[in-house]
Amino acid sequence: MTVSDDVLAEQFAEHRTHLVGVAYRLTSTLSDAEDAVQEAWLRLSGMDEQRRAEIRELRAWLTTVVGRICLDRLRSAAAQRERYVGPWLPEPIVTAYGAPTSDDPLDTVVRADEVRMAAMVVLDALTPEQRVAFVLHDAFSVPFAEIGEILGVPESTARQHASRGRRAAADADAPPRIPLDEQRELVEQLMGAIIAGDLPSVVKLLHPDAVLIGDSNGKARTARRRVVGAEKIARFLFGLLESYGTEQITGGELSLVNGDLGMTMPDMPADGHRWGISHRAIVFAARDGQVTAIYDMVNPDKLTHLSR
Repeated sequence: MTVSDDVLAEQFAEHRTHLVGVAYRLTSTLSDAEDAVQEAWLRLSGMDEQRRAEIRELRAWLTTVVGRICLDRLRSAAAQRERYVGPWLPEPIVTAYGAPTSDDPLDTVVRADEVRMAAMVVLDALTPEQRVAFVLHDAFSVPFAEIGEILGVPESTARQHASRGRRAAADADAPPRIPLDEQRELVEQLMGAIIAGDLPSVVKLLHPDAVLIGDSNGKARTARRRVVGAEKIARFLFGLLESYGTEQITGGELSLVNGDLGMTMPDMPADGHRWGISHRAIVFAARDGQVTAIYDMVNPDKLTHLSR
């Protein structure tokens, strides 16, 4: 039976949110994810009726196609990251804090625990082959035979890639998502202690092995290297308070960043006494009542979706 273009578009639309979630977990970049989904649609809509009829399950077929597209993007991105200035973080997905749950694709994507920033950072440490095999199999149940075809390797090799990715993720032990009310209480305690100049309390609220990572690609001010350890991070934060001032530091708005509590801050100009602050998204990771990571994303190329 011939399927009209309108019907085909409706069928594709049913899977769009799922595909954006797949592509984002594979690329860490929302623009790449959306481009991959659009390319999958073009491939589907460009097929003749006979080839479409050979598709047994559209969702599975599209997932595999998106996986193949994202693998190509991951491999090309590896060379680009070698030229990146400073640490690299995933592109944040920022949604409204306190708003009712909606069916917006981005709201749906960030509900998954696997897209929290701490988990995405772990995925970024994998090779493209490990990431594709691990994510497609463990998160989306794509058979290893199909993953092998995507990677251009035997099924047994695809299994090895997934196993190595799984082991690396387990070793990284990214903290799980905690309830938002607990996140807010912890963040408010941390910000209150910083503003009060209470160094011991700030250190106590930070995990001993906490890390602060800034991503700017040299285009805005943030930490040039990873800051590791509770006391080093606390002193770095107090340095920011002195340079920017309380009004600048507290001028952000609570937001959800990849589904976890964070802050978005607008551009704020210097006033002659304090530095200006650049548009940014900040998100926290926590475990057992302590902040384990602070991710400061200030590269303007990764903040284009904040205006949506």
